[in-house]
Amino acid sequence: MSDLQTLTLGAGCFWCLDAVYQRTTGVREVISGYTGGHTDNPGYREVCSGMTGHAEALQVTFDADIVPEEVILGLFFTGHDPTSLNRQGYDVGTQYRSAMFYRDETEKQHFAEAIESAQSLFDDPIVTTLEPLGTFYPAEAVHQDFYTANPDNGYCRVIIDPKLQKARTAFADWVS
Repeated sequence: MSDLQTLTLGAGCFWCLDAVYQRTTGVREVISGYTGGHTDNPGYREVCSGMTGHAEALQVTFDADIVPEEVILGLFFTGHDPTSLNRQGYDVGTQYRSAMFYRDETEKQHFAEAIESAQSLFDDPIVTTLEPLGTFYPAEAVHQDFYTANPDNGYCRVIIDPKLQKARTAFADWVS
């Protein structure tokens, strides 16, 4: 018997957190996509324009009997800068916002508590938004598990590799 749970999280470019969760024990599925906006079935170029209101996000499905939700959320806060408003590194715009998309009021409260708990890890205030989960649109196939398919890509080497190493250091028991 397993306890599968799915969280929808936005942490800037979805490639970064996707790379971390793909290597996390107990994670069953990671889907990169778009949510939080007003355009039906947006594509990557539309979302990158900043005009759709969507954030790059991912849905991570994990077995809570294997990996605690606290680890999944800890990796979220480790895998990006939640104190940076609408920006992650060179990626700028609301589509790169730090956001937690909740399914119901219970999950919203749980996310708020996670933000409050994580605040002690940062000098600056966390600006992660809590937003109701609307429709989640999976991103194009090229964006799924991007790091594994493109390990020598410059973005992967310069941006993702350090984030992945940070996650492996902070969560050595969970991230390979």
